[in-house]
Amino acid sequence: MSLLNNPTIFSTAAGRKLPLRFHVLKSKHRKFRVSCSNYHSSNKWKRPYTSVLIVPTGIGASIGGYAGDALPVARTLASVADCVISHPNVLNAAMLYWPMPNVLYVEGYALDRFAESVWALQPVHQNKVGLVLDAGIEDELRTRHLQVVDATRASLGLPILEYIVTDTPLEVEKWVNPKNGQATGRIKNPDSLLRAVQSLCDWSMVNAVAVVARFPDDDVDDVDEYRQGKGIDLLAGVEAIISHLVVKNFRIPCAHAPALLPPPLTQSLCPKSAAEELGYTFLPCVLAGLANAPQYLTNKSDFQQNSCIVAGDVDSIILPADACGGDAVLAFANKKSKPIIICVQENETVLNDTPDKLGIDVVKVSNYWEAIGVVAAHKAGVDPNSLRRDKIKNISTNSLISANGLLTSVS
Repeated sequence: MSLLNNPTIFSTAAGRKLPLRFHVLKSKHRKFRVSCSNYHSSNKWKRPYTSVLIVPTGIGASIGGYAGDALPVARTLASVADCVISHPNVLNAAMLYWPMPNVLYVEGYALDRFAESVWALQPVHQNKVGLVLDAGIEDELRTRHLQVVDATRASLGLPILEYIVTDTPLEVEKWVNPKNGQATGRIKNPDSLLRAVQSLCDWSMVNAVAVVARFPDDDVDDVDEYRQGKGIDLLAGVEAIISHLVVKNFRIPCAHAPALLPPPLTQSLCPKSAAEELGYTFLPCVLAGLANAPQYLTNKSDFQQNSCIVAGDVDSIILPADACGGDAVLAFANKKSKPIIICVQENETVLNDTPDKLGIDVVKVSNYWEAIGVVAAHKAGVDPNSLRRDKIKNISTNSLISANGLLTSVS
């Protein structure tokens, strides 16, 4: 007997028999596809609903521009959507993280390639994670990070296999782009980083990499502004550059955690920035995310042979209203069968890439409450406008030919 959508009966202690279903979804390509979430029996005739949550890094986002302060949005969205795809800037919170089995942790460069239908996402049970430590990290700070790794291995059971120290200090530099106010930067010795990752892949057989680079300690004024929930995260731009470099070259999951000296204690601290005050490292959330981040399929011939997730599976995207100029959003917006794009006006950034300016058709909402309400309606097959007062107008025609084939008007 086939297990496909057939119930298996098991008994409770009281003797009551309950059905246990194995839900396997069939796609138009006649392959079987398994959802990344627990698929409820009430939805057995619908495919999983997939939503992408984007808050670009280093742009001073009011929500998501600090220490994991967009995580509540991700948690709420994950309770509505069957599958949520997001990236480290949303899901990382330094020493804090929140496990969500139906959320896929996807690095930003990979998310762009996924949206362009160049790459696909392959959910996994577990990755083999390696760690790269910058040779520029002082001995005591290095020891702190290695203790974090051992703690996650012993207390969380995370599969962190081995670490390597780069052969040359990476020499991170960071600054603010004067043209758009966005955080950016560079590493002076990128080849040293690539050699270290190559060694882990070749000798330790890892398929995901965490990178810890020594960052220059911030000026007191810059730190104070960020700790008070203002301005931009000066580290974020070059962090993205580091992970992009690894993902582009090795096509495996990667995320970065900066190594910094602990800041002096302050009584004036914004809750949005508080997660970075808990210890000596931002590494725990990175290791937790990479432990089961999806692998990246980059050969299109593999897309139909694996139970992977492709851009065409995406039903909705949520992002700040003035941050619509990224590769992922533009790729989704240009698709023939495009997902619903939801722009949150309350989440202001330093950018001015609005949907009106870029000619993108979107649903504008005031806040994330409304955004997730739109997702809930969309998932239910309900026109979100029907939930608003006087938003449903009389039906109109866009054709000159009537049902009986006669020309109705020419104007």
